Amino acid sequence: MPEPIRLPPQPDACELCARIVALTRHHLIPKALHDRPYVQKRHAKSERIGATLWVCRACHNQIHRLFSEKELALNYNSRDTLLGDERLRTFVIWLASKPAGFMPRP
Repeated sequence: MPEPIRLPPQPDACELCARIVALTRHHLIPKALHDRPYVQKRHAKSERIGATLWVCRACHNQIHRLFSEKELALNYNSRDTLLGDERLRTFVIWLASKPAGFMPRP
């Protein structure tokens, strides 16, 4: 029997902006696309399930504002590739200077 896939433990701070706030799990490869052949060819099942980031709601919302699910699965499926996008990186740097209770307007 294969060993169960373990998800990374929740850190104390957002893995993007480093603020200490409530966190949500962002699936780097969107769950809705896990059964798509183009995703299965590129990412093993363990990667599809286990590739996550713990992020604050503000960072999570911004990720999904900027990228489609397909873009996330194919091009932005790691912390480094997400932060490689200047729009998200600029947002994260800006947000990092805000207090924990701050939530940007939609």
